[in-house]
Amino acid sequence: MVSQELDRDSSSSRRSRGLLAAFFIAAGVNHFVKPGAYEKIVPPRLQDDAGRVVVLSGIAELLGGVGVLLPGTRRLSGIGLITLLAAIFPANLYMAQEPGRFRAIPRWALYARLPLQPLMMLWAWRATRR
Repeated sequence: MVSQELDRDSSSSRRSRGLLAAFFIAAGVNHFVKPGAYEKIVPPRLQDDAGRVVVLSGIAELLGGVGVLLPGTRRLSGIGLITLLAAIFPANLYMAQEPGRFRAIPRWALYARLPLQPLMMLWAWRATRR
């Protein structure tokens, strides 16, 4: 019985890590496929360096996603992804404060992103503890 519970937990953990990794790898790749979309959401105080911010955050997402899959780097990658999510929160806040600049995205979605950020942080934490 205990062995079955451990197997289920292990399978669930692997699935969660795989989804987390896929999400961040895809997001990281997207930074290079559509950099303009990401440059638009960089807050005004960083606009002069928007291209660099997008490249660095894309690299961080790619490395974090791949690192989640590797047992030796999993915990560090989880901490890195949590740090990244905290660092990009101002972009989500900027979008919610300036909905007129982002008319292609429904206003509700701009606000919904704000509480999703801590939930993503929790997911990264839990998925990378094993």
